[in-house]
Amino acid sequence: MPLFQRQIIATLLLCCCALPARSETLRLVTDAWAPYVYKENGQAAGLDYEITREVLQRLGIKLDLRFLPWKRCLLELELGHADGILDIFHLPEREANMLFVEEPLSEVELVLFYARSRPYSYNRLEDLRDLVIGISPGYWYNDETFRNSPLFSREEAPTHEANLGKLIRHRVDLVINDRRAGLYLSTRLGLQPQVDYNRKAIGHDRLYLALRHDPELARLAKDLADELRRFKREPAYAQLQERYANPERLTP
Repeated sequence: MPLFQRQIIATLLLCCCALPARSETLRLVTDAWAPYVYKENGQAAGLDYEITREVLQRLGIKLDLRFLPWKRCLLELELGHADGILDIFHLPEREANMLFVEEPLSEVELVLFYARSRPYSYNRLEDLRDLVIGISPGYWYNDETFRNSPLFSREEAPTHEANLGKLIRHRVDLVINDRRAGLYLSTRLGLQPQVDYNRKAIGHDRLYLALRHDPELARLAKDLADELRRFKREPAYAQLQERYANPERLTP
C-alpha cells in the first residue's frame, strides 16, 4: 500500500479513536433553582438547563443531571462522583476545587422579598437594622457589605420554599433571593398575592458551569465556552431568553 494511502488511513483511525471522548456523558449535579434549573413533571427543565443541554448536544456529549441539596452538590464534586456543577457562582476560593467554564450561563439579580402584610423598604443597609433575613445554606451573596454586616441577623432555611413560608408567617422579616427565582417560586406556591420584593437590588452576579479539575475536562471547558459564545449570537438563544423573561408565565 502506498505511503500516502497509509497516512490517510492512519489519520482516519485517529479521528475515530477521538470520537468516543465526545460521545460520552457529562455527569452534572445541581440544586433546583427555578427558573434556571428545576424539575417539571419529573423531567429537568429551566433556562440554564436548556442552554447547557443545547451546547453539549452540539459537542456530541450527553447530559446526565442529578438534583441534590446544594452542600451535597459541592461534596459530590469534591469526591469525584460528579464531573461538574450546573449553576454556581464564580468565587476565587472555589478555583482550587473546580474549573469554571469562562462564559457565564445567566445573570442574576439578588433582591429582598417581603410579605405584603408587613413590608420593609430597602434603600440602604441601615434600613435592615435589627431585622431577620432568611437565607439559603451554602449560597453565596456577592455584596460583601451585605454578607458581613452586623446590622441584621440571618436565618437559614433548608429550601427556598421554606424561606417563603417563613416569610408569610412572619418568622423572618425579609428573604434574599434572585428576582426571577423568587417570582417563579412565589407564583408556583400561590403566594404572589402575599409576597413582593424591593426594586433596589442587593447585588448582581452570574451563574456558571463548573467542572472538576481534570485534563480532559479542561479541554472540554474551553470548547464549552466557545460553543456557548456562538450560541449566544444566534436567534435561538434570544428566543430562549424571551421565554424565561417573565418567570410567572412559566408556572403551571
